[in-house]
Amino acid sequence: MSTLTLRQEPPERLDLLNINPLSLSGLSEAEAAKLPVGTSRRGLTLGDCFTITLDGSETLVIEGGSSRLDRVGASLDGGSIRVVGDVGQRLGAGMRSGTVTVTGAAGPFAGSGATGGTITVEGDAGDHAGGAVYGAKAGLDGATLIVRGTAGDHLGDRMRRGLILVGSAGAHAGARMIAGTIAAISLGDHPGFGMRRGTILAGTTGTVTPSFVETGTHDLVFLRLLARSLRPLSAEHADLAAGALKRYSGDLATLGKGELWVSAA
Repeated sequence: MSTLTLRQEPPERLDLLNINPLSLSGLSEAEAAKLPVGTSRRGLTLGDCFTITLDGSETLVIEGGSSRLDRVGASLDGGSIRVVGDVGQRLGAGMRSGTVTVTGAAGPFAGSGATGGTITVEGDAGDHAGGAVYGAKAGLDGATLIVRGTAGDHLGDRMRRGLILVGSAGAHAGARMIAGTIAAISLGDHPGFGMRRGTILAGTTGTVTPSFVETGTHDLVFLRLLARSLRPLSAEHADLAAGALKRYSGDLATLGKGELWVSAA
């Protein structure tokens, strides 16, 4: 297990895009210390901010988090990264495989464009978790994003495929959703606003957009399969999928092939 220990709060935002088990596996600790991570004219390197211990393994632990640690696990293609503490924006953005775990909170755009692997945030996540960054065609695109706490607004904005599982989220969860699945215990106002396809499962929601139409309660094999797939991740979400649910079809202001399932209890 390789370890990076943050010495103190960084004086600027750090870009950790190229800091992962694969990129560090062939380097000595002295070589790794020279890798650039700064985002200003200071020219900060990895060794300026972290105490480095490398063993060439596929597991990297970052001890001591900070909201200034951006793009942790971005473009990861194998192995695992664990952060003890918080991280900044674009956690796991564009990752293809592997696992990223954060014990604290994450900033905005966690999991944006991720096509594979699993991202777990034990705390809260900022706005646009699993959502598309500005100018991008899609948000989460096949990966699994788990937020044990609360996510901000626009969760899964333009999500294309994959699974997002959260405790709760703010307004406009699943907005402009292309496909995929979002499961939450509670959501804010206007879930699925402008969604074309996809599935949103929620225990409670705020105001539902008028262009969603209630289609009654249903006992579908799909819901039992969804409950089975969710159980290894969260028994609470699995029980929600297995219970009585009302179905809303929408958003009829767009393609209208999405569905919003809300607890009927």
